[in-house]
Amino acid sequence: MQLEYTYTEEPDGWLVGYLNIYPEHKTQGKDVEELELMLADLYEMLKVSEARYAELERQEKARQRTGKININAEVLA
Repeated sequence: MQLEYTYTEEPDGWLVGYLNIYPEHKTQGKDVEELELMLADLYEMLKVSEARYAELERQEKARQRTGKININAEVLA
């Protein structure tokens, strides 16, 4: 799998980058090789987090119940 990323070189020489599908999550490396390793780790971490969140959401929906009530129209008048 290939993922596109964007990076900039900071004044101190470090590279700061993000995966284009997750632009709000940045990481850094001292060179392109290290940055790519950090981006791969970041991707794995985000995918695990998404899976955990999806499971929690599924469990929450499984606990939710719906119902209906009858309202006397005279009370509302």
